[in-house]
Amino acid sequence: MLTLCGFSASNYYNKVKLALLEKGVAFEEELAWVGQTDKAASPLGKVPYLKTDAGPLSESTVLLEYIEDAYPAHPLMPADAFAKGKVREIVRYLELHLELVARNLYGEAFFGGKVSDAAKEKTGEQLTKNVAAFAQLVKFSPFIAGDTFTLADCAAAVHLPLVSSATKIIYGRDCLAELPVRDYLKLLGERPTVQRVNADRKTNTELMLQRAKG
Repeated sequence: MLTLCGFSASNYYNKVKLALLEKGVAFEEELAWVGQTDKAASPLGKVPYLKTDAGPLSESTVLLEYIEDAYPAHPLMPADAFAKGKVREIVRYLELHLELVARNLYGEAFFGGKVSDAAKEKTGEQLTKNVAAFAQLVKFSPFIAGDTFTLADCAAAVHLPLVSSATKIIYGRDCLAELPVRDYLKLLGERPTVQRVNADRKTNTELMLQRAKG
């Protein structure tokens, strides 16, 4: 039995959880807040991490590829090597060039903090450049990498809403507005797996905010 460790307010945790649900893999969840993780399982104290019969694994993209290899039924990667590479490329752009950049805004957008005007300006410029590059890779036909739901959709389902929300709050405009992201996320939202992930995220986010208030 696999045990997914972390918390459902985390988009990276939810990326892995969505893949497990889509593949129909049996797993358990173990709540582990940042600062309360098993350092033997996740040496940097990050979430998510996965406990397997063979031992622990950390880093969300590693977990996705492990799950895909260990449980080949209901594949979330194409069989073709090039198509598989394109899925990985989209995931990398989503996480490194969109979500990680937009994360500079989260403190003010979501947690009551303050981001400097200089940081906002730099982040906005980076996002404009990176979204234009991202637009050259994605398909939305109807899924982000083509006509089949893949690991790229698992990542997009949890990262794109945060990028959109943060930029709307900070800049008054959605940096993804020129892409069909709204209709795409509506399509994904019809999937029972996505509905479960979103419901659990909402519940856990409320708990996380309560903990932050003490």
